[in-house]
Amino acid sequence: MTSSVLLTFALAWICFFSVCGRPTGVHLRNMDSFIRAVQQVEDSNSGLSPLALVMALRRTAGHDDAMTIHYLGASNNLSDTEALEQAILNCSSFSFFDKAIHHIVTDHREERGVVLAPDGTTVALAPLLLGIESGLKANIERKPAAGIFSLTLGRTLGLSFISLQDFPPSHRLGPSGCWDSLDHPKVFKLSLPATLATDAMINGGMDGFILGKNLSELSSLGEPEALSKILKRYYSFILHKGQGLDAVTSHISPRRREISRSLLDTLDLQSQVMETLALVWELEHTEWIAMDTGNEGAVKDGLHEFLHKYWDCPHIITPCQWGAKASRDTPVPLSLPLPFLYVHHTYEPSSPCLSFTECSRDMRAMQRYHQEGRGWSDIGYSFVVGSDGYIYEGRGWRHLGTHTRGHNSIGYGVSIIGNYTATLPSSHAMDLLRYRLTKCAVDGGRLAANFTIHGHRQVVNTTCPGDVFFSEIKSWEHYRD
Repeated sequence: MTSSVLLTFALAWICFFSVCGRPTGVHLRNMDSFIRAVQQVEDSNSGLSPLALVMALRRTAGHDDAMTIHYLGASNNLSDTEALEQAILNCSSFSFFDKAIHHIVTDHREERGVVLAPDGTTVALAPLLLGIESGLKANIERKPAAGIFSLTLGRTLGLSFISLQDFPPSHRLGPSGCWDSLDHPKVFKLSLPATLATDAMINGGMDGFILGKNLSELSSLGEPEALSKILKRYYSFILHKGQGLDAVTSHISPRRREISRSLLDTLDLQSQVMETLALVWELEHTEWIAMDTGNEGAVKDGLHEFLHKYWDCPHIITPCQWGAKASRDTPVPLSLPLPFLYVHHTYEPSSPCLSFTECSRDMRAMQRYHQEGRGWSDIGYSFVVGSDGYIYEGRGWRHLGTHTRGHNSIGYGVSIIGNYTATLPSSHAMDLLRYRLTKCAVDGGRLAANFTIHGHRQVVNTTCPGDVFFSEIKSWEHYRD
C-alpha cells in the first residue's frame, strides 16, 4: 500500500472520528450505528478483508485473552500490509469501537458493550464478533471452526454456572434490562444484578455461533463478503406483508433461538461446557477449580435452565423495551398455576405488525386506549403476539389482567395483533402462542399441565378472536368446548 493511500485512509478516519466527538448518530448504542461505523472503515479502504477487520476490532477492544488466542491467534497476527492497516484502525477508532465492543457491567448495573438491534433485542458485540471471526478464519483455512461454541456461548455459560452454583439455576442467567431511549439509545441498565451470562451476552453468543457456523461452511470461491453486509443481512431485514416470518428461510435475528437450537441440538452440551471450563482453567493455571465435585451438577442444572429460558421459551419483549407507561395502580398478584388461557385478536390494530417499530407502536397505542379510553390501570392483555417473531409482555405472568371479563383471575389473556375475522395470523405467530408460550408457561409452573384453551367468545359476548382464527384454535390440543 502506498504512502498516499495510507495518508488518505488516515485522514478519512481522523475526519470521521472528529465528527464522532460531537453528539451525532454514531454515538447511539444501536446496531445500525455500529454497522455504519464498520462500513465507514470498509469504504475508506477497499482492500481491508473482513477477517482483518474483525481481528482489528478485537485488538481495539482488548479481547486478546488466553482462550481467544488459543483458538484464533493473536489479533496482530496478520500480514505486514494488514498489520499496518490495523495500526491505523487501532489509533483512530478507539474512541468509538472500544466503547461499543468492550463488555462490562458497572456498579450501577449499566451494561456496556451492547447495542439495541433493529428487532428490539439487545446484543453484546464481543461474542458476536468472536463467532464471526472464527467462521471467517475456518473458511479461509478450509477446516471446521475450532472453538466456536466455547468462544460464543460455552465460556460465558460455564463460568456463570460455576461462579453462582450456590444460587438457584434461575439466578445464574440473565437478566435483561431497559434502554434510556428506544429512538436514541445510549445507556442500557439491567433490571437485576448481573451474572456473567446476561441476556445480551447470550443473544450475542447465539448470533455469533449462528453467523460463524454459516460463514465457516460457505464456499471459499470468490472474495469474502464485507462484514457490514454480513451484519445487515442478519439484522437489517424487511418482512413482507401477508407473509412475515412464514416466508423466511434465511438466518435472521428473530429466529436466533430456533436456529441456534437446531445447530446445537446434536451436541452434548454438558460435555462441551465442561471441556470449555477445563481449557479455561488450564490456560489460567487454575486447574484446582476442577477438583470441586459440585461443578458437574452446577453445569447440569444451569444448562437445564438455559434450555428452558432461551430455547423452549420465546423471546418476550418487556414493557420497558416496547416503551410502556407505568401502571396506574398497584398490580394484583395471580395465584399460580392458572387453569385457562384465553385467546384474543386485537381487531384494532387490524393489521399484523412486522417489525419491532410497528409492534411497539401498536403496544403503546393499545395501552393508551386501555388506560385512557377504558379507564384501566394498564394494557389489559397478559401477552401480545406480533408477526415480527416476538411476544410482547403486557401484565405478564404474575399479575392480574383485564382481558376476559369474569375470568381474569383464572387465566392468561393472549392476543395476536391483527383482525382475524376473515384471515388467519401467520403460522409463525400462531406457533409462538400454541407451542412456545404454552410450553414455557407449563414448564415454568405458570399454567397447569392440563390447562384449557378458550376463545374469548366462549366466555364473553364478543366475536373475538375472529371467525377464521376461532375455527383454527378449535383444532388445538388444549381447546375445549
